[in-house]
Amino acid sequence: MAGTLNKVMLIGHTGDDVKMHYFEGGNSIGRFPVATNEEYVNKATNERVSNTEWHNVVVRNKAAEICEKYLKKGDKVYIEGRIKTRKWQDDKGMDRYLTEVHCSEFTFLTPKGESGSGPQPESNPSAKQAPKSTDQKSTSQPEKEAEVEDNDDLPF
Repeated sequence: MAGTLNKVMLIGHTGDDVKMHYFEGGNSIGRFPVATNEEYVNKATNERVSNTEWHNVVVRNKAAEICEKYLKKGDKVYIEGRIKTRKWQDDKGMDRYLTEVHCSEFTFLTPKGESGSGPQPESNPSAKQAPKSTDQKSTSQPEKEAEVEDNDDLPF
């Protein structure tokens, strides 16, 4: 096989609000942690075991601003992107590494109005999802459409 693939798909809960950093020229970057859980039964002890893995998510520019506006700590989110590891030297000259998920697409999974309230039940199929967004194609048009769909006073 000649090609390679670096793709990550996560569904988890945010561990904090989005922390934004702005740069000269209008660019921005947002960072936030996402927790994913794995549960299984230990066959030797018949005990339920739960493991949580934390992922450092990075979003850029317009997508970062959308995440900052709508994502709160505890919200459920789908993240798609690629893994990137950064290396630097600390004050003592030691090499340090940080692995991040550079987000290219995301979908908010927490129902509108329940933001920041922690894990949501999975059995709510009528819950509306926020629009999928990418760094290259982010507009406020889908957000306005989602607001109109939630209006129960429509005559038709």
